[in-house]
Amino acid sequence: MTNDNTTRITPFLTVNDAKKAVEFYVSAFNAKEVSRNAMPNDRLSSKISIENALFWVADEEPEFGNISPDVNVANSIRIILETIHADDLFANALKYGATEICPMTTEDEWRIGKLKDPFGHVWEIGYVL
Repeated sequence: MTNDNTTRITPFLTVNDAKKAVEFYVSAFNAKEVSRNAMPNDRLSSKISIENALFWVADEEPEFGNISPDVNVANSIRIILETIHADDLFANALKYGATEICPMTTEDEWRIGKLKDPFGHVWEIGYVL
């Protein structure tokens, strides 16, 4: 939380293995783990930053209804990562196990590609030209 009264929406991604997810995001998206919080049953919750864009990643907590998406099923939520480094991050994500949905392409005034990370979350990575 910040004290500057700025309204924000911050994604909170539930995954089936948060330790591996943190490793993926750090490797694939050049992310930084800002904080790590231990949870019961060897689970964790981490705050992640990609070029100062923040999001959370945590292990499933089925007892509270927090479950990860099925990697084999379409996902109704897309995470849009806007960065001038889109091409590099997209290629890196594929290298570390993401699945390409749509290749990097130029559409209208966007350079954009779409992929699914190994944990079932869909990312659109791009920037306005």
